[in-house]
Amino acid sequence: MQITVERSGGYTGIPLTLQVDTATLPSDQAAQLRQLVEAADFFHLTAPPSISAQPDRFEYEITVREGDRQHRVTVGDMAMPEPLKPLLGWLMTMASQQ
Repeated sequence: MQITVERSGGYTGIPLTLQVDTATLPSDQAAQLRQLVEAADFFHLTAPPSISAQPDRFEYEITVREGDRQHRVTVGDMAMPEPLKPLLGWLMTMASQQ
C-alpha cells in the first residue's frame, strides 16, 4: 500500500508532501497503517461538503493506492471526517520524524 499526503495552507503556507509505502515500513508500523486505513473506510470516503476558505487552516490531499485500487480525498481541517483523523494524525507524526 502506498500513501501520499500533500498538505497546503496554514499560517506559513509552506507545503508538505509525505509518501509512505508499507513495503518499506517495519511490519508493526505497516500493520498499524493498514488498520488505520481500514478503520477510516478510506476507499469509501467522499469529499465532505465545501466549507468556505478558512484563513491559516490546512488542507490535505490524501491518496491511497493498493493493488489496482486508488482513491483520493481532499479535505480541510474544519471538515475532517472523524474516522479520518487517526490516520491523518499517524501520517503527520511520520512526516515530523523525517
